Amino acid sequence: MSDTRWIPAADAGELRRAGFKRIVDAAGRAIAARGAFAISLAGGNTPRGVYAMLREADTDWALWHIYYGDERCVSRGDPERNSRMARDAWLDHVPIPAANIHEIPAELGADAGAAAYAKALKGLGDFDLTLLGLGEDGHTASLFPGHEWGDSFGSPGAIAVFDAPKLPSERVSLSAARLSHSREVLFLVAGESKRGAVAKWSSGANIPARAIRPAAGVDVLVEASLLG
Repeated sequence: MSDTRWIPAADAGELRRAGFKRIVDAAGRAIAARGAFAISLAGGNTPRGVYAMLREADTDWALWHIYYGDERCVSRGDPERNSRMARDAWLDHVPIPAANIHEIPAELGADAGAAAYAKALKGLGDFDLTLLGLGEDGHTASLFPGHEWGDSFGSPGAIAVFDAPKLPSERVSLSAARLSHSREVLFLVAGESKRGAVAKWSSGANIPARAIRPAAGVDVLVEASLLG
């Protein structure tokens, strides 16, 4: 099993600044080594401020390739979509080529959207960086307790999610196996509501977040107050 490294941040502001630096540094390393940077984005509220900061990053945006860890099955442009949040906070404000932004076609429905995104990912190797969040119940992306996580050998790159415990109930998520195919994985965890999930994870409980097992381990950038 890969290592989990807990990285405390004094408060939400420090967490955002540290997350920004980790993303920009990972992009620099990937571009220097391979000429491109492939990142899988997290949804939810925690990364929103980090994405806004990325508008000011000093980088060659033409070399960035954007993917998503999960998406809600609602229409394109719906404010509930993770891709809409990322566009509003960041992507619509920088010159990333449209062809480099790979949204999940979740508007097709969970089954068709998952099949289409799994096909789109087949030609891609490891992500350079995968960003993830942590839900109050220990979920990450749209991998929920009591549901399929896609963490076994041969799992598809993307899976259909039905009856999710949070609305909308129909979603598309990258599988735990595909999320684990990343050179770096960084969780961003903030907010008092996450205290219980952090306690479960750090004590070894089998929550979905623990199913992400890249070879290099995972880093959890977390508000320090949640660790006590």
